[in-house]
Amino acid sequence: MRGLYFEEFEVGKHYKHAMTRTVTEMDNVMFTSLTMNIQPLHLDAEFCKGTIHGQRLFNSLFTVALIGAFHVPELTMGTTLGNLGYEKITFPNPVFHGDTLRAETTIKNKRESKSRDDSGIVWFEHIGYNQRDEIVCVLERVGLMAKLPADIEKDGA
Repeated sequence: MRGLYFEEFEVGKHYKHAMTRTVTEMDNVMFTSLTMNIQPLHLDAEFCKGTIHGQRLFNSLFTVALIGAFHVPELTMGTTLGNLGYEKITFPNPVFHGDTLRAETTIKNKRESKSRDDSGIVWFEHIGYNQRDEIVCVLERVGLMAKLPADIEKDGA
């Protein structure tokens, strides 16, 4: 399985990714601890009882990583040369332990690289949803994508 090469991306094309993932307390505590984020909103159930949500919130950087990964098997597996940056990240609704997340991706724009002959730049919008179809994360990301190798162009594979 491979992702798409730069030439294969179509501006405006929308993908609904089949993969879903239920996020767990272990995911949240492990990720938060590994990244040394001691924010009690992620770790302290008693503290969170007194907050507006009444329970622990999922670490937003884990949410970014997960929503930003659902597209990989379909779109960028082995064809990306690097992540150039995030232009926007928002969290319209919180993520809690036990939520099941999924994502959709739209190709917003693309252009040839000005400094490299072997690649182009693609703008992605990844939107993450929970099991209630509430948007939990919006990522606008820019990626450096490989161009079709000559042997693939010749074979049409």
